[in-house]
Amino acid sequence: MTIPAPPSGRRAERGPLPGFGLAMGTTLLFLGLIVLVPLAAVVLKAAEIPLERFGELVGSPRALASFRLTFGAAFLGASVNLVFGVLVAWVLVRYRFPGRRLIDGLVDLPFALPTAVAGIALASIYAENGWLGGPLAKLGIKVAYTPLGVAVALTFIGLPFVVRTVQPVLADLEPALEEAAATLGAGRWTAIRRVILPELAPAAATGFVLAFARALGEYGSVIFIAGNIPMESEITALLIMVQLDQYDYAAATAIALVFLLVSFALLLLLNRLSRGRRQRGPG
Repeated sequence: MTIPAPPSGRRAERGPLPGFGLAMGTTLLFLGLIVLVPLAAVVLKAAEIPLERFGELVGSPRALASFRLTFGAAFLGASVNLVFGVLVAWVLVRYRFPGRRLIDGLVDLPFALPTAVAGIALASIYAENGWLGGPLAKLGIKVAYTPLGVAVALTFIGLPFVVRTVQPVLADLEPALEEAAATLGAGRWTAIRRVILPELAPAAATGFVLAFARALGEYGSVIFIAGNIPMESEITALLIMVQLDQYDYAAATAIALVFLLVSFALLLLLNRLSRGRRQRGPG
């Protein structure tokens, strides 16, 4: 039996979901207006700055200090959340105890809480006369108005990203796998290392990237606890705001462009590493 060829001028195949062209066009238009156009404006504005002047602005000691603090504190906060976020997700998924629903709801508090409120609360608690800052000060540990305070604030706002990314994976991970490993003679730590962690690694890596990205762009919760001391506890976002307040648009644009490019490069690298981990699979 011969199957007749489709009429000329008509598409031979149609996708199962119609409207792809319109949906894709709308998506690209929206992303272009919301994301690409503002970023392109930063690049074009920075292109007007002479190269020598651009190097002076982004290579100044104050700008370099803000870069080191911002990226270092963001990485530290995301790393702490990677460890304790997985632990929190494990407790919420694997155990049933009074107050579990309350704790599960508190995890999302940094999402809903205005960043300024979070910053004021953290500054009050970790000040030298605060509930936690007082005892820590007696031990010689000062949190508020120091780089450590910046890391604490970034840890606070990044925790939900790790917990909510790992939690569904843990919920789908059958306890029978651990029981089978125990039956085959594996100890508790061996089962965690060989069975559980390989399954959680892709989700945990994704949560780390999300927490890191969120920390890089944080502003409201940091300025209250950081003290904003130039060369010591001044983050890059605040330095850009300071330059704008002083009408130094060239400095603000140059620092913003470098911060944007470095952030994008780091996020791209982390995403590639996590994608490679997922492709290799457990083991």
